[in-house]
Order: sequence, then structure tokens, then C-alpha cells
Amino acid sequence: MNQDKAVLPNLTLPVLKADSDVTASIGLGVDSAVGSQTQRLGGCGSMGGTIPNQNKLFEPSRRLPSWLRREVPKGNGNQFTHELLRELKLETVCENAKCPNRMECYSQKTATFMILGNVCTRPCGFCAVARGKPEALEADEPERLAEASARLGLRHVVITSVTRDDLPDGGGDHFYRCVIAVRERTGASIEVLTPDFVRHRHGLDRVIDSAPEVFNHNMETVPRLYRRVRGPKSDYRWTLGLLEHVKDRNSSIRTKSGLMLGLGETREELLECLADLRRSGCDFLTLGQYLQPGPRYLPVERYVTPEEFDELRSVAKSMGFAKVASGPFVRSSYHAREMADS
Repeated sequence: MNQDKAVLPNLTLPVLKADSDVTASIGLGVDSAVGSQTQRLGGCGSMGGTIPNQNKLFEPSRRLPSWLRREVPKGNGNQFTHELLRELKLETVCENAKCPNRMECYSQKTATFMILGNVCTRPCGFCAVARGKPEALEADEPERLAEASARLGLRHVVITSVTRDDLPDGGGDHFYRCVIAVRERTGASIEVLTPDFVRHRHGLDRVIDSAPEVFNHNMETVPRLYRRVRGPKSDYRWTLGLLEHVKDRNSSIRTKSGLMLGLGETREELLECLADLRRSGCDFLTLGQYLQPGPRYLPVERYVTPEEFDELRSVAKSMGFAKVASGPFVRSSYHAREMADS
């Protein structure tokens, strides 16, 4: 693989600059930024965020820009999908992570399935999925997942999961069984969106052995913000190495990654990150706007305009990504079938 540094094209976008007051209030584990009388924020705050002793949380902005307002989709597809998931007792990241596209996707009878339970062992500062002590794996989940995929008529199935640091293989074998069950039942193409499998490389290999058509692992943000956003166990270089490892083990698998914008990254940091992804052989890229799911999560520091997302799409394409989805509502698996069908 060519390790020469990618040429970064000139870009006229404004710097995606963090507000200094907000950045100071979040902190990077330095309590002096907000005075000595501070307490750690529960859950995501265990990454180093601090808040004043008066229990002041990061309040989501009540004034969203006009381009972040959506109409409720029509039709009964939303109810059909919702009831099917309840009947088969399946989880989706659409609901657990409070995805803004949930109603749109459900109305089209599609969803991103979330396996390995609905409790995560990682305290990410951006994610609304519950964190804590997970329950035992459900042995029949692969079959229920395959049944739902068949009844929804899916031709491309996206499977993600919570992080399970508590399992000896990080949940890799369960991932494998889910992929195989869906493929045998439906013949659909499969996309996996996995956690990082830190210290569980054998679990990662087990997922790769299931030969999904697309292997997605999100970068999420730039190196400077990595641990504040993704938690103390995360590692930027490990993420790049994971994508390289997938290609080394099975070169026919298309790799995919994505980032959230508006967390305080600069233009230069973002472009360097995209160059790193290309050097790691990443084929597909998603860029979307971070939206704060609640007051206990990291604040939005900037709303990126649709015009900037369009320009970033062009820049990313010029860097060699085969497919790029870039827009305020773009998420990891949003319109995933269209990208996989390239």
C-alpha cells in the first residue's frame, strides 16, 4: 500500500473552530478549567469532561438551523417496522441512539439492527445508547435477526452492536453467526458496523471470516478529540490499523468509515484524518452533523452548512474515496444499500 502522504486540496471552507468558552467548560480532564469545585459527569463524563458543582449539564441547543428540520414521513411502513421489531424482540441503533433518520428508515421498512444487547461497556460522550453491565447473550438472536430481514424484504442488511469488552472475544463469534444466519435466510448483502475490538483481535478476525460485503468501523472524530469523544480505551491508530487489517485478511471486503462534524474539529484536522483513512485503504466515507442527544452528552460546537458538506464531498472524492455520503443527516448506515451497490 502506498504510504506517501496524500495531497490535500485547497479548501475554501471556514475553519471548524471550537468555541473557546465551551471547550474550556468541557475540559480534557483539567478541573482547573472550571474551578476547583467540580464533579465528574456520569457516564460520558468519565472520559474527562467536567461540570460545575451546581449540576449544570450541557443543554442541547433549542435553536436548530433551518436545514436540520424534517417532516414526518407518510404511510404505515413506520408502524409495520416498529411492530415487527417488537414482536421479534430485536434492538436497533435507530432507536437506542436516537437517530434523527429513524422514522424515515422505518417508513421504508428498513433498520440498522443492533446485536449483543442494548447496554454498552463504553462511555462514549456522543452516544445515547445505555451504558453499564450488559446481560448475557441471546443464543437465538441470529435466527430472529434473519427472520426480520426476510419479512422486511431487505436486500442489504446492516448489523451493528454495542461494545462488549466483557466478552472473551468482544462478541466476534456472535457477529459471525448473525451474518451467516441472515445470508443463508435472505441471500442479502451484509454490512457490519463494528466496535473497535481493542484487545480482542481474534474476535475481529472472526467477524472478518464471515466475509461481509462491507466492513464499517467509524473514526467518529479527529485525533485531538478522540478520547474526549470516544472514551479512554479508544485509540486513533488502532482504528486505522483495524481497517488495514480487514483489507489484509480479505481484500474483497469494502471498508467504510465515518465522522461526525461539529465537535470542535478544524478543517486541517479533518482533511488530515481523511488522508489517513485513504492511506488505510478505506473505500467508503460518511460525513454527518453531530447532534447532541441530551444534556449529559457533548455539546454541538458548530452546525456545518449543507454547502460545506457538499464541498467536503467533492474534496473527499478527489482524495480517492469510491463513495462519499456527506450531509447534515448522514449517518453510518444511512442509505447504506445505495453505497454498497456501487
